Amino acid sequence: MKVVLFCGGFGTRMRSGTPGEVPKPMQLVGPRPLIWHVMRYYAHFGHKDFVLCLGYGAQHITEFFLNYQETVSNDFVLRKGEVEMLSQDTSDWSISFVQTGIRSPIGERLRRVRSYLEGEEMFLANYADVLSDAPLPDIIDRFERTDAGASMMVVPPPGTFHCIDVTDDGLARAISPVSEMPLWVNGGYFVLRQEVFDHLPENGDLVGDACVELSKRGRLMAYRHRGYWRPTDTVNQRIELDDAYSRGDRPWALWET
Repeated sequence: MKVVLFCGGFGTRMRSGTPGEVPKPMQLVGPRPLIWHVMRYYAHFGHKDFVLCLGYGAQHITEFFLNYQETVSNDFVLRKGEVEMLSQDTSDWSISFVQTGIRSPIGERLRRVRSYLEGEEMFLANYADVLSDAPLPDIIDRFERTDAGASMMVVPPPGTFHCIDVTDDGLARAISPVSEMPLWVNGGYFVLRQEVFDHLPENGDLVGDACVELSKRGRLMAYRHRGYWRPTDTVNQRIELDDAYSRGDRPWALWET
């Protein structure tokens, strides 16, 4: 399946606002940027045809792949000045780089790459900044067995906040970690059918418009994942991931197992 990656947003909670700053998908986790980790996850399961929805900081993403250095994350032999790779990451990847606008919402970015998805009964989509060990084959298989228009992976809400059950007279009746509440949030891993385009208005949103409309029609599947899932909305979250990578604690790197 083709994989659509939304990698053109401003990522304001990650950036300091400096002009020309590296966009969020290009923030490093270990020796490679976030977007590489997401793509490597999909490639591990055989999905190596990518469509990148570019916007802010597009030049950083295109330059990274145009000048890709396999030696950064692969073993090699240097013999008489010639490099002999012992393994490679991206040699069999196909990557389409599509300018989808600087300020386009995600739904509009998807609309603008529709022509790259012609003939694809189903395709995958991701925000390009969330890492997970989700069982992708199972997600796809469950979706294939339905005729739904879209599947959204949902996860328990992250964070250390607690939910307080308060009575009408102001007494705290119970305290529970938010992660243990019967709540689910959007995990950012989608499997989509062409039907999704029927519910995407111009400058619309994938979740707020298309998924909401599909849910009203009973045509949105939710795949519940309780395993590893980490967003990278802030600098601290990216640093935590980088530290975990350095310690060898990287459950999302299924290709290493």
